[in-house]
Amino acid sequence: MKTLIIVIHPDLPGAVVNKRWVEELKKFPDRYVIHQLHECYPDGKIDVHCEQQLVEQYDQIVFQFPYYWFNCPWLFKKWLDEVLTHGWAYGSKSGYKLAGKTIALAISVGVDEADYLPSGTYNYTLAELLRPFELSFGYVKADYQPPFTYYGIEYHSTAEWIEKSVQPYMDFLNAL
Repeated sequence: MKTLIIVIHPDLPGAVVNKRWVEELKKFPDRYVIHQLHECYPDGKIDVHCEQQLVEQYDQIVFQFPYYWFNCPWLFKKWLDEVLTHGWAYGSKSGYKLAGKTIALAISVGVDEADYLPSGTYNYTLAELLRPFELSFGYVKADYQPPFTYYGIEYHSTAEWIEKSVQPYMDFLNAL
């Protein structure tokens, strides 16, 4: 069974961690299908029917993106708003096309994990800040899993540090 990895990064060629993760995923085409939203929709005009058909094909879906401004990139929010429609994702007897599908987030974070503690810089844990995703995917009856997070990109983005992120990410995906 392949896992659909939906990559939402506005500048993947200029990225560090997300780009490296995609490079690693490409080594395993028998296990992962990579779908890059910004590459598919550079104008932001999402083909809703196409996205729904794609998602329906997979039982495991991972949304991979950088976390900034305490949220996801704008195209992910737009995707959620447009693709998770009434009658398809929820709200009718024929809806709930995501029901039972394993959904997870794979997130790169600029600051250190200690900044996302009640006593840290931002006063909230990342789990608390990600609660809208948990609620949204729960609402459509998906099996939402705890996210994979890799912290400290702004502070530690050496080649060695980036490489250290790869195996934990792959282990996370293999454990879904």
